[in-house]
Amino acid sequence: PQSGSSCGPFCWSRRMWFAIAKGRCSPSPFSVQVTEVCFSPDETHCATCGEDGSVRIWSLGSMELVVQFQVLNQSCQCLAWKPRPIVMWGAESQHVVAGYSDGTIRVFSISRTEMELKMHPHAVALTAIAYSTDGEMILSGGKDGLVAVSSPRTGMTIRILADHKGSPITVLQCTRKQYRDFGVEGGELWLATSSDRRVSVWASDWLKDKCELLDWLSFPAPAGPKGLGSLPPSLAAFCPWEHGTLVYIGFGMQKEALFYSLRKKQVVEKISLPYFATSLSLSPAARFMAVGFGERLLRLLHCPASNAQDYAGHDDTVHLCRFSPSGRRLLTASHSAVLVWELAGPPGPAAILQRGRKAGARPELLAEAPA
Repeated sequence: PQSGSSCGPFCWSRRMWFAIAKGRCSPSPFSVQVTEVCFSPDETHCATCGEDGSVRIWSLGSMELVVQFQVLNQSCQCLAWKPRPIVMWGAESQHVVAGYSDGTIRVFSISRTEMELKMHPHAVALTAIAYSTDGEMILSGGKDGLVAVSSPRTGMTIRILADHKGSPITVLQCTRKQYRDFGVEGGELWLATSSDRRVSVWASDWLKDKCELLDWLSFPAPAGPKGLGSLPPSLAAFCPWEHGTLVYIGFGMQKEALFYSLRKKQVVEKISLPYFATSLSLSPAARFMAVGFGERLLRLLHCPASNAQDYAGHDDTVHLCRFSPSGRRLLTASHSAVLVWELAGPPGPAAILQRGRKAGARPELLAEAPA
């Protein structure tokens, strides 16, 4: 662990680090903001995108750049990796979708190293994007608060939702559910979060063109905040270990993470945080929650006991953190730096993350994308 932290019942340590370099026209290789990171379903690769319009695919084994997709004169704001299909189709699952500042969506095939589809469902910049759980639909959110549902097979936008209109979408997330769970039809739950501290939860069956609002949450905040240059983001995620529960963090009356039950229609748990959070991720495999802060701090919590482990050493705001599908790895991003963390031992409160190659020292630069 980094200086100033101590090993409690679990301990994490940095494993690898690399910088996302800027495009060929840039004089500086380390100044591009990383706007999103994600793992491949099999966790052999990760994807990053940046303000220079690039989408980069990296090998997690060698930390080398595998392929780069470049869109000129646009910023790539968000991306998602297509989930593994229930029936394996090999290379067909190796796709990423990216959203851009001109309102377009592009689907890239990694195996064929080409763009397969371009859609234009938004009139403004995209701010969030996600695949449905079966990979058959793409959900995208814009700076104007509109959410579009598009088919990557036909290239058509089949639905526009305006419930969050006027406030940028910050999060889109999908998860599976039992078909008639919560009293509504559909095998999928998904949520949308906007910067005005509102969260909508939906049940959908895209094959039957069903999409029903299940819950609508609005979180209070004090008026006229002092000492904050900009408000922290509003973030939400389904809780993998508590079915029917979501976690919300954002600017509010207190610095805390709220666990909200969709069944009880109320907040069932609160966890205090040292600062207002800037990023959030929940492990699919164990009761771990990763939270990033503007104070260059990453906190790992084991819920519900709230055992916390803090890690300093990021060079800027920890604006992204993403657990892998197995929960054994974690990606964090701080401006142009992306850190990969790895868990050693079985997931749980006693799990230990392997130390980096230089324990207690600045992480080693392992790979740099070519300028």
